[in-house]
Amino acid sequence: MQSIGTDIQKAKAIIEQNGLVAVPTETVYGLAANGLEESAVAKIFAAKKRPTFDPLILHIPSAHNLSRYVQHVPDVVQTLIDRFWPGPLTVLLEKKDNIPDLVTSGLPTVAFRVPNHAVTLELLRSLDFPLAAPSANPFGYISPTTAQHVADQLASEVDYILDGGACTVGVESTIVGVEGNQVVVYRLGGLSIESIESIIGQVVIRSHSSSNPKAPGMLESHYAPGKPVYIGSITELIPQFKGKRIGILSFQETYTGCDAIEVLSPSGNMIEAATHLFAAMRRLDASAIDLILTEKFPDYTLGKAINDRLQRAAVTLH
Repeated sequence: MQSIGTDIQKAKAIIEQNGLVAVPTETVYGLAANGLEESAVAKIFAAKKRPTFDPLILHIPSAHNLSRYVQHVPDVVQTLIDRFWPGPLTVLLEKKDNIPDLVTSGLPTVAFRVPNHAVTLELLRSLDFPLAAPSANPFGYISPTTAQHVADQLASEVDYILDGGACTVGVESTIVGVEGNQVVVYRLGGLSIESIESIIGQVVIRSHSSSNPKAPGMLESHYAPGKPVYIGSITELIPQFKGKRIGILSFQETYTGCDAIEVLSPSGNMIEAATHLFAAMRRLDASAIDLILTEKFPDYTLGKAINDRLQRAAVTLH
């Protein structure tokens, strides 16, 4: 049975024995294992019930470690690394042969990032290999942003949960790569497009894939609660579900005619809204409601990432 604690040395020992440890990052909690040991990586897929065609992200303590695992870092990617690591930016690069194919789902590229969390950085510095660490949740479900979220959903699947407090960003990292001379965003996330473009200019956004994704987190259906989610004008949606117990997920407005409501940021702060997103979705999913109504968020900064997560969780209205 898993336990929750703050013992970095215990986490290190378990990982070095090819066990699974949930680790905190600024984005979400990750389910971590030795990223160079295929048998350990296989445990991640088994614990999450994650399809092996969905590649993983590797975590390292600093950019200096990249040269051990990738063929080349394009100048434009290095510029982003210099500006945004450690932080919620993942880069997709051509891998060396020491990266197991299971990590990359057989693709020639591998995703790397340096998390901006003191606890996990200390753990990473104590290891001589990268950590494969997708979000510590059953595949397709809402990502965890506290240690208790991990305990609630993975139970005995994980050997230890390293508690680093609540995540401060609350949505997964932004994933970028280069195709030709163009920077491509494969997953919208905790680093805004505006921040990236302020450094390197315009990028291409290609964040969905129905099958065989090129990068982690690109599957069309993902991040979903057990209750159906509908997106639209909340005031127009409420009458369509008369007789149903309705939960509402709102940016900053309150509503009547519902059985449960989560307002992510009454002050309209997009960073605060992103931080609260997954925890609010979990509370609604656990409440006595039949469905969740939500709205499209303002499509700027982290609103783009919030909209991306909600869209993948949603049921299409016909």
